[in-house]
Amino acid sequence: MGKVQLVIKSVYAGFMIGIGGIVYLSVEDKIIGSLLFSFGLLTIVTQGFYLYTGKIGFVKQITELPDMLFIIAGNFIGTFIAAFMSKAAHLNISSTELASNKLDKSMSSVFLLSVFCGIMMFLAIDNFNKSKNILFVIAPVMIFILSGFEHSVANMFYFNLAGQYSIKSFGYILVMLAGNGIGAKVFSLKPD
Repeated sequence: MGKVQLVIKSVYAGFMIGIGGIVYLSVEDKIIGSLLFSFGLLTIVTQGFYLYTGKIGFVKQITELPDMLFIIAGNFIGTFIAAFMSKAAHLNISSTELASNKLDKSMSSVFLLSVFCGIMMFLAIDNFNKSKNILFVIAPVMIFILSGFEHSVANMFYFNLAGQYSIKSFGYILVMLAGNGIGAKVFSLKPD
């Protein structure tokens, strides 16, 4: 697959995570919000879009790592588009408090919470690929949201929506990307 197609499929994935973020912020009940957020990941896996947290655990060779950079860039663009459209449509949602709360956590806490999320995302994709059962996608999404685990791409959307563009937010996203990747890779290496 060419890099252009890779980025386009990654933009779609980021946009769908943005849709998940929009619906999560639109409802008061966190349980309902986390359930509805899972539509984003369900769409990604059924449509074959490329989400960093869904792909990194399945990287087998170091030569595949540069593709992750294209996927991350595409995911960011997709979340940016979703945030921009949300603002332009004057949706009655805000992620300012949510983004600020995330940036108030220590880097070590964010890293560990990102590892947990990486584990959930790897298990969601791996179990869905093996069973085609959508519950294996829905449950890990609800678990990571309700537990406060850190999903790098979801947080790209929340930071974009809140206008949190700073060295600190960029650093936190890098830590989340690393944590998500490590969590996914640790569980992908389990013995069969």
